[in-house]
Amino acid sequence: MSDHHTRILKIVSFPLISEVVPGSAADTAGLLPGDEIVAIDGEVPTDVIRWQLLVDEADPILSLQRGGLELEIEVQKGAGEPLGAQVEASIFDRVRTCDNHCEFCFIYQLPKGMRRSLYLKDDDYRLSFLYGNFTTLTRFTEADLERVVSERLSPLYVSIHSTNPDLRSRMLKNPRGGYSLRWLRALLDFGIEIHGQIVVCPGINDGKELDDTLLGVLDQFPELQSVAVVPLGVSDYNTEAAMRPHTEQEARSVLEIVDLWQERYMKTVGHRLVYAADEYYLLAGEPFPKAETYGDFAMHEDGIGMARAFGLEFTSETDSTIGTRSGFFQWVDGAPPEGYRAIRSSQGSNRAGELLSDSNCASSETNLLGIKPRRDAPIAILTGEYGAQVLTPLIAELDRNDVRIIEVKNKFFGGNIKVTGLMAGGDVQTALDSEPEGHRYLLPDVCLNNGKFLDGVSVEELPKLVEIVPTNGADLRLALEARRTNESSGPVL
Repeated sequence: MSDHHTRILKIVSFPLISEVVPGSAADTAGLLPGDEIVAIDGEVPTDVIRWQLLVDEADPILSLQRGGLELEIEVQKGAGEPLGAQVEASIFDRVRTCDNHCEFCFIYQLPKGMRRSLYLKDDDYRLSFLYGNFTTLTRFTEADLERVVSERLSPLYVSIHSTNPDLRSRMLKNPRGGYSLRWLRALLDFGIEIHGQIVVCPGINDGKELDDTLLGVLDQFPELQSVAVVPLGVSDYNTEAAMRPHTEQEARSVLEIVDLWQERYMKTVGHRLVYAADEYYLLAGEPFPKAETYGDFAMHEDGIGMARAFGLEFTSETDSTIGTRSGFFQWVDGAPPEGYRAIRSSQGSNRAGELLSDSNCASSETNLLGIKPRRDAPIAILTGEYGAQVLTPLIAELDRNDVRIIEVKNKFFGGNIKVTGLMAGGDVQTALDSEPEGHRYLLPDVCLNNGKFLDGVSVEELPKLVEIVPTNGADLRLALEARRTNESSGPVL
């Protein structure tokens, strides 16, 4: 386990400098990687949010520890000028863990033996702001409200599940679940932008209960920016008998309820407000709504409108993207401290169409020479089962016989887990074992954290060389066109 992983799980008393930009104000002042910042202008920052606010001031004085010595450095810079120093981790004190015991929690459904950091359940509003994590607000306090409002930590993402207090308490297995949505009302009263989520569990909060919840949203929280309705994920490691996947008819019923409430919200609050996850349309065998239905794709990160956005990116002649989903576990040890909105330098940083040198190649065990496939070699796209459903019609429209899709079955999690972001390295290895040498294999970066899959398998351990492509339609299109321009689509590993 890396130091970064460890710091997520224990108390990190002070921010630790991980990188200093050459020529920056921090570099000029003499800051070094490894410096432990004790205070900034006398204040001890507890997270990267506060850190950024403090170092944004003019001429901050940093008290630090270096090799057992205590130093004080004044950094000469103007207000708003970048400090030029990166910190390790995003939370310096303890991550606020979740004290709910939801039967539907995916963390409880993980196989044993994964990285320790992946088993951490958080319910921390700071991670909601930074990474788009959903919080139930059951551990939210008056002090938290004061900070969110004073520092305008917006948007936040709140798990609703039900507006019936008794049902919400039962679903969260926490008596505070029935009244913690009062904090949602308070946040909205102070103008904080909130996106909600409802995880629908068949037989529990679907049907009439889902209908009542959407009525409760209109009655109590009409200022919400959006509400995502997503299906329950059930892995082979689920131990809760009441938790099961949706049937096709149940998925269709959810879509009917969402459609009905979209019309009602349009008439009352002026926008659709509620959206069904793409998985529901795939489960029900229904076509995706038109692009304009999703507005600005505000819930793209939660799997709302991703398929439609991907199609628009793929068929467009520009390289603009609507968004890239970071993946279920990406905040834990893959995203930078600045949050999921920041660019990750470790993966997906090479835009498709950039020419790469041989130094970007790494050899796998079965291709010891690391020979890159020819640019005109046949292409295979690795993707999950749902991804294959989305990609198949898009690839068919290209009318190219040199492009195919490799559908990776998720045996690592099993159950109804079919999204590309949860592909495991072992399953990708199995899919590639029988594939021919010399082809170009495109792997979406959404399933990787620092070059590794969720099961700890590294890209270098795959039996074939792969090209890592940013997970959006524009970059995939450019990767497929690279054969004609003699340019690479991304790092070849």
